[in-house]
Amino acid sequence: MTAGMGRSQKRVLSALAVAASWGVVFVGAAQPAAAAGVQSKQWYLSALQAEEMWKVAAGEGVKIAVIDSGVNPSTASLKGQVLQGMDATGAPGEETDDYDGHGTTMAELIAGTGKGGGLKGLAPGAKIIPLRVSDTAFQKKHSVNANETADAIRAAADSDAKIISMSVSSEFSTPREREAAEYAESKGKIFFASVGNNAESDNKDHYPASYPQVVGVASADQSGKVSKYSQNGNSVNIAAPGDSIPYWCDNSFQSYCDGDGGTSAATAIASASAALVWSAHPDWTANQVLNVLFDTAGRDWEKGTLSKYLGHGLIRPAMNILKGKGDPGDPDISPLTEERTGGSPAPNSTPSASESQQPAQNENADKVDETVAAGDTEAAASDGGVPLSLIVGGIAGVAVLGAVVFAVVRRRGAA
Repeated sequence: MTAGMGRSQKRVLSALAVAASWGVVFVGAAQPAAAAGVQSKQWYLSALQAEEMWKVAAGEGVKIAVIDSGVNPSTASLKGQVLQGMDATGAPGEETDDYDGHGTTMAELIAGTGKGGGLKGLAPGAKIIPLRVSDTAFQKKHSVNANETADAIRAAADSDAKIISMSVSSEFSTPREREAAEYAESKGKIFFASVGNNAESDNKDHYPASYPQVVGVASADQSGKVSKYSQNGNSVNIAAPGDSIPYWCDNSFQSYCDGDGGTSAATAIASASAALVWSAHPDWTANQVLNVLFDTAGRDWEKGTLSKYLGHGLIRPAMNILKGKGDPGDPDISPLTEERTGGSPAPNSTPSASESQQPAQNENADKVDETVAAGDTEAAASDGGVPLSLIVGGIAGVAVLGAVVFAVVRRRGAA
């Protein structure tokens, strides 16, 4: 996908850099970036202390299911990184036939080796299981399986993948897709999904990110603020870098383009972060890995409350891997729903009817203005070893006045 195409889609690939008419980031069309220099544009790797983390954990032993436009296993960065998956479209082609370039970009951001000057993944020791679904352009050319996303999620849940990464979203929810998300949780997976790039348009809930069992991922920019296009609301659980991240221009795989990876790239980076933590703690459950990611997220608001723009804050895997921080909590209790992953309520956790339908607002929420996640630069550097300007612990400056902070116990809106 190229930036600025602005086409209507039933399934919106979230890395589609939002149309220029929405006033987001872009000036003109995307320009090809030389592949040899593409890694120099992955600014977030140094911010997240990737090189230091890789000395401890690089995602080894963790497989990640990527539900997207397909994954090309032949790019220099993905050779040897892609396992057998499934095509859920029902159309001609296989899961390795990426019709767009989007899915391959996501896979490289997660597990790319960086060979040949390609994108370097945050978890280069992990492996990718590709599951192909369609977008509107693909559907105009082919007859597709109407239940493709639900089938892809179930297949991912039944696979050896520990993590599901889905950078494809829709305004529409289906019972089968909802049940598939519940099934994935029951199988012990962490399911990350992009919240969408339409904040400046309709900001409607997108699925599967808005299902209670799914981790909704927002995007943040290099200055430490939530991306203007990143959708906000009850779907947001955590934020990750999304701005100014290169991507494959198209399915010819000849060059990378400059632009924003959007909430798609943020979802891939969040998934890779989980892989790093899980590879460092292979005996942990999905709940424990997720608890630690939430616990160590960069923020300056009270722990246990959520920003509707950034959720728990900026994802910071280095806080656990390099500093040993983060409380894994109960292995059987979901930090998303506060219920046992089998579906029963957690001990001593009986939210009221109002809590189960609507997150309670923090009493100081209306005073929040340009919130910064991790306090001053010196504090961030001493705690996480990364300057605030490089976003570790600093992606929380909200670009909208009056940022609202919610209580953590909640049930996201049903479709």
